[in-house]
Amino acid sequence: MAAKRDYYDVLGISRNADAAAIKKAYRKLAKKYHPDTNQGNADAEKKFKEVTEAYDVLSDPKKKKLYDQFGQAAFDQSAQGAQGTGQGFGGFGGFGRFHDDSRQDGEYREYHFEGGNMDDMFGDLFGEFFHHRGSFGGQNFGSGGYTKSGFRGRSHQTKGEDLHTDVSISFEEAAFGCDKKIRIQRGDGTTQTLEVHIPEGIEDGKSIRLKGKGMPGAGGGQPGDLFMKIHVGARPGFERKGADLYTTVQIPFATAALGGEVMVETLTGRVLCKIRKGTQSGSKIRLRGKGVARMNQPSVHGDQYVTVQIQVPDTLTPEAEQKLREFAAACQKGSQRGHSAA
Repeated sequence: MAAKRDYYDVLGISRNADAAAIKKAYRKLAKKYHPDTNQGNADAEKKFKEVTEAYDVLSDPKKKKLYDQFGQAAFDQSAQGAQGTGQGFGGFGGFGRFHDDSRQDGEYREYHFEGGNMDDMFGDLFGEFFHHRGSFGGQNFGSGGYTKSGFRGRSHQTKGEDLHTDVSISFEEAAFGCDKKIRIQRGDGTTQTLEVHIPEGIEDGKSIRLKGKGMPGAGGGQPGDLFMKIHVGARPGFERKGADLYTTVQIPFATAALGGEVMVETLTGRVLCKIRKGTQSGSKIRLRGKGVARMNQPSVHGDQYVTVQIQVPDTLTPEAEQKLREFAAACQKGSQRGHSAA
């Protein structure tokens, strides 16, 4: 039988790695070699079992201590019958007795072995240490001897893969929220239809996380999540910045000069706005609360800012042109009088 690789080398970690480093290394390798993502790959399956076996030992403080002291001999059947030969446990002094480091009720426990069967020693020792934990890297130890059992005992749970999808919605659906049915294509070729709620106020490019709607986990592990990236369509005449909206409105020159009213389009309908006398082109009207709801505070809305643009007529009737010339002349005289007075 080929010698097993050092468990630390298998996980690619140093011998002084802490529990967090051991777990991180295992998760990375388990994900890489997991059978679900390497179907039909015998080499990947072998490596997955190898890293799982290494993690099973190094993640358990008691198993790790035994491994650090005695190496693979602590878990290898080849230790059987090795007393007095310099191999297995016999190579560490013959072990007429083995001390358990744990204390229960203040008592120091001892295990005595008077030249007995090594299988019995393993069965008593590991059965007492680990009770229901079961196998060590695919090997079962008990008073009845050694049997191959696959990976039993403590299961190695791996979270399922996350899924990602893109969802397109309209400008209004983003502003007011909506319910959408989406179809998810899974890695195994199957599709699933989900009905999801899009919250009001969501912005373009944001993602919604649906916990547990990704790929199923291995070994009873948690399923992955589904991340939906939202793409918001445009609406002519409207620009959105956060929760605020920006639009424009055109008004006649006379309304800008004399003041008046103008209808402005909002997401919830048209509203009548007052125009002050002497309004200049480019000035802004603020409509409080006419913006989009804030996604985290749906009761709070942004504002709508309306930029005023003054219309210039393309054509004029002879009468209108004459009146405009008279208006321009009157304005010029008024300007001259003002300069003279100054």
